[in-house]
Amino acid sequence: MTRLAVLCAAGGLLVLPGSSLADVKLVRRADGGAVIFNNIGSGWKVSGKSPSDAFLLSRRDEATAFDESIRRHAEHNRVDPRLVKSVMLVESNFNPRAVSPKGARGLMQLMPGTARRYGVQNSFDPHENIRGGTTYLSDLLGMFDGDILRTLAAYNAGEGAVQRYGGVPPYPETQEYVRRAMLVYGGTTAGPLLTGGFKGMPTAASRRVPAAPVKLQRGAGVLLISNLGDAPSRGSRMPVLGRVAANR
Repeated sequence: MTRLAVLCAAGGLLVLPGSSLADVKLVRRADGGAVIFNNIGSGWKVSGKSPSDAFLLSRRDEATAFDESIRRHAEHNRVDPRLVKSVMLVESNFNPRAVSPKGARGLMQLMPGTARRYGVQNSFDPHENIRGGTTYLSDLLGMFDGDILRTLAAYNAGEGAVQRYGGVPPYPETQEYVRRAMLVYGGTTAGPLLTGGFKGMPTAASRRVPAAPVKLQRGAGVLLISNLGDAPSRGSRMPVLGRVAANR
């Protein structure tokens, strides 16, 4: 989904023509500034509001009518089914009829071009959508050496944006998308332990997520992905695998 261009001046906000206030979200930064970005995925809401972290966590382990299809396509593409289901929840709240303001459709919010790329003729067919979305995730994991942060960022913003910035792009929408997806995938707000299950196996020459547990930690205003069990002491070197701005 393309980020919304915004001008902020003299205490006011100017939204470019063609946008809808129903399709954007205002986030207040720690420095008092504000940024506006498009809704995540199809922009689904709970009681008129964006879903809370608690709501997302409450839904992550619920059985759905699509679990067998997720398992089958994830196994075929060597993608962790938990990752597929996490993306699906953040994108559409498991709604096969979801449509975003930008035209993404179905459970995994496939844009028409992406659907054509993966031979999906009907994005509202749950099984076709899951096949296309899971194959796309698999290709992204291969492209980014199993790096889950870049994979999720590319699913939201496109692989070109991730390649251009060398990581998660500085788009508030994409940063929030990655945060939500990592939250759901890890299953907790208190430093979730993430294990493997991605396409391929880790190698010494790659940046793939290691087989050992990987911990999501907060520090200096960012979420850090590290394979150390505890936060490092000041001045020590920590092998950080990725980072995403914490929009909280």
